[in-house]
Amino acid sequence: MVKKEKILMLTTGGTIASLSSEEGLAPGLVGIDLQKKVNYLLYDCYDVTVKDILHLDSSNIQPEEWVFIGQHVYDNANDYDGIVIVHGTDTMAYTASILSFMLRNIPIPVVLTGSQLPLSHPLTDAYDNLRYAFAMAASKVPGIFLSFNRKIILGCRAVKVRTTGFDAFESVNYPLIGFVDSKGLNINKEVLVPPSGPFEYQSNLNTDVFLIKLTPGFNPKIFDMLIEMNYKGVVIEAFGSGGLHFVNRNLIEKLKKLVESNVSVVVSSQCLYERSDLSIYQAGQMALKQGVIPAYDMTTEAAVTKLSWALGQTSDMDEIRQIFKTNFVGEIS
Repeated sequence: MVKKEKILMLTTGGTIASLSSEEGLAPGLVGIDLQKKVNYLLYDCYDVTVKDILHLDSSNIQPEEWVFIGQHVYDNANDYDGIVIVHGTDTMAYTASILSFMLRNIPIPVVLTGSQLPLSHPLTDAYDNLRYAFAMAASKVPGIFLSFNRKIILGCRAVKVRTTGFDAFESVNYPLIGFVDSKGLNINKEVLVPPSGPFEYQSNLNTDVFLIKLTPGFNPKIFDMLIEMNYKGVVIEAFGSGGLHFVNRNLIEKLKKLVESNVSVVVSSQCLYERSDLSIYQAGQMALKQGVIPAYDMTTEAAVTKLSWALGQTSDMDEIRQIFKTNFVGEIS
């Protein structure tokens, strides 16, 4: 008899577990309901255990829930061959990114998935997405991944790009880890990020991180407000490769004030693809001289969560700058 891989499914809610209510779709199915509905897909292939840990629309999954989910993964990682996390799609990329940083050198596959239509809908994409996620969870390839619409994406590179389409997620600035076709699950071993040390759970986070998307005419006084509100980190989605205006409304001098106030400032690009490079233009070089930290080709989700995680490890600005230069889990090229 062929030994079945032991897979743990952690359920957190989301569209996949939603039912219709007077106020619209809301999480309604619990883990045992999900297990009953998917048993005929999975029973012959895997030894599945289901644990209900949350019942939330993913809009309500916040840093406290990240730590809670991560703790469940850490506590069970040595007892299973793989873990599937059922999660709502709206903030799934943030959860995948932060788990990548918190669960350093995880020895098993951890795969997040969900759906664009509830499991109870006759045209749902949930069954297929669960099939792909379980296949990846049984692959013995360690890491944090997101599985959706036949694609396997490195957790820290996933971005939700569509609100209703089944092809909801893309791997940004990084090749797919794998894909599913008539040959089965195809894994690109050349782009895997192998563990580089002992498995650790580094769950300390600082949630005082603010994300700003620049617009022409952006008022620099907002940065003063962030200092008054005791924010410790700011991620700025700048123009193009990292442009910030300094004529009429001088953002550069405010960046200097932020850094002098011990606020870590990370600058990325509003462009979804390719890298930011603050060294190209005058505005970017001026920002670098004030002590800002480049985000390189990180996704916004990765930049925000990495900054929250880095600030949870240290308050030393030089150490945080070094953390952002370091490619821990494939988040930068």
